[in-house]
Amino acid sequence: MNTIKESDSFSFQKAFLIVCFLIMSVLTFGQSVIPKPNQINLNQGTFSFSNKLSISSNDALFESLMPGFVASAERFAEIELTETQNAEISLIRDSKIKDAEAYRLIITDKNITIEASGKQGCYYGLQSLIQLITFCGEDKELKCQTIEDQPRYSWRGLMLDESRHFFGVDEVKKLLDQMTLLKLNKFHWHLTDAQGWRIEIKRYPLLTEIGGKGNNSDPNAPAKYYTQEEIKEVVAYASDRFIEIIPEIDMPGHATAAVKAFPEFSGGGSEKYPDFTFNPGKPETYIFLTNILKELTTLFPSKYIHIGGDEVSFGNHQWPTLPDVKRLVQKEGLKDMREVEHYFLHQMADSILSMGKTLMGWDELVASDVNSETSLIMWWRHDKPEILEEALNKGYKVVACPRIPLYFDFVQHESHISGRKWAGRFAPVESVYSFPSEEFMPAETISNKNIVGIQANLWTETIHNPARLEFMVFPRIAALAESSWTNEKNKNYNDFEQRLKKLFIVYNDENLNYYNPYSSSPKETLGPKK
Repeated sequence: MNTIKESDSFSFQKAFLIVCFLIMSVLTFGQSVIPKPNQINLNQGTFSFSNKLSISSNDALFESLMPGFVASAERFAEIELTETQNAEISLIRDSKIKDAEAYRLIITDKNITIEASGKQGCYYGLQSLIQLITFCGEDKELKCQTIEDQPRYSWRGLMLDESRHFFGVDEVKKLLDQMTLLKLNKFHWHLTDAQGWRIEIKRYPLLTEIGGKGNNSDPNAPAKYYTQEEIKEVVAYASDRFIEIIPEIDMPGHATAAVKAFPEFSGGGSEKYPDFTFNPGKPETYIFLTNILKELTTLFPSKYIHIGGDEVSFGNHQWPTLPDVKRLVQKEGLKDMREVEHYFLHQMADSILSMGKTLMGWDELVASDVNSETSLIMWWRHDKPEILEEALNKGYKVVACPRIPLYFDFVQHESHISGRKWAGRFAPVESVYSFPSEEFMPAETISNKNIVGIQANLWTETIHNPARLEFMVFPRIAALAESSWTNEKNKNYNDFEQRLKKLFIVYNDENLNYYNPYSSSPKETLGPKK
């Protein structure tokens, strides 16, 4: 029979305490960064600093990142940063780091080094460092550690609908600022729909003069839209922050605002959705839409153009009666209106391909069999997982953005009433954080390599002012960021909650109207800030 000596027992206790300390240390220092880095190795010692730091780079490629970091350090951490040689913070190019978004952050007791193979990875390392400095507390000390990090998904997105309600350049920049801090990299801009056309097209000025009038609250509201100069300003602002902006021009449905301006291209609608569609039988429709998309390509360098393609059946009831559609059916041998819809999608897919762009659309496009090599699908119908499976089986790349839990117009708490629920379900922070998981899709689907990322969608029927917009986005956007960046094995919701509470410091400093899920009285914000 083996016996344990008292000295051995003491050693075991000591070892156990050391292990516990290391585990708690990893959790503690993970609590400073959202999204949580995928690998953190702690070392002995601390890096101490004052309210002044210096930064330098050994590579001209990274020098352009330093002014933005200097501004962010002052804005978020109240740190004065100067650009000097032999600085405390060094940016180093390391071509051995293969992923363009990956970085290595090394903190010793003497200095801080960020290594990456390119600007984007270095930029993300700087975002992690900003959070570490901002949340380190009054002692101004950072634990010595090495972070080696790269994202789980290449597509980490947020969509904003500005057709139903318009918010303007300043509010969009606020979103982009918070996206960049959290390493989100795709901003999907829903600029047209039934309620309003929100982007200037110089070839067709009536689109904004007439189609830009109204919103979901007031159909007679004055026209609001982005000029092309404003679009260029926002696109450049996003590009500086490594965010790609993907424009969406809805077709063939959700077209009411456009055909209000150009009724000659209307395909009619239904009693509930009048003038909902473009006319798919008229050749001039395709010329009109292609001209719009060509002008769009001069404004958005993104490789993608999103054309919607969803819910066409809501308003195609008059198609069978249109002479142009009748001629199309006879000429092409089409069986029904669904085949007419698919014909339209193929024509526009060809136009987009000729512009050197990749087609994007909602998951209704899967049934049309547009080319899977040149298309990207957004799976949104959470109640139709078979559509996701069909898309993956057909070889489509897919961005997962199901209503539950990634539609941010769904309420966040059971007591909230302005917003949506689906059979009693809604989208609290916890649900956003838990996606993707087997609660929402099978394990084999989650691991499918053709799922390239996840995205939250903010539809704005019930979001009529900036305060309401911010309330619905923050803090769920932080949960989205961690779910899209951090590997599943490294996620821990209790740990995330502690880091999220620290992020509220930034929200307060930035005067963001966020929802606090930890409040004893979870109030709902509907109106403007005081």
